[in-house]
Amino acid sequence: MRQAVLLGAVALVACGGSGERRLYDNNDLQLVTAYTAKDACSCLFVAEQEESFCREWVKARPAVAHLQIDTEKKVVESSALLLWGARARFVDARTGCVLEK
Repeated sequence: MRQAVLLGAVALVACGGSGERRLYDNNDLQLVTAYTAKDACSCLFVAEQEESFCREWVKARPAVAHLQIDTEKKVVESSALLLWGARARFVDARTGCVLEK
């Protein structure tokens, strides 16, 4: 019994039961769009891969994120369901791509 209580307490703390809100609590679509924009940008402008390869490489399942790529400005935008979005831009070879706020 004592081990079960201890295990439950550890699980509660690990799951965020301390009363503090997690930064991305229930915001999976924002994470998907940020991941998609940043990784597609890195794939295209850092690794210099083909666009078709990069689109497949970052595709989420289910496919909810839509990519827009501006190769001249080296910017990638990702959106999901018209409410969530992210934008990443290539800075330079040392820095790579960064998410814009």
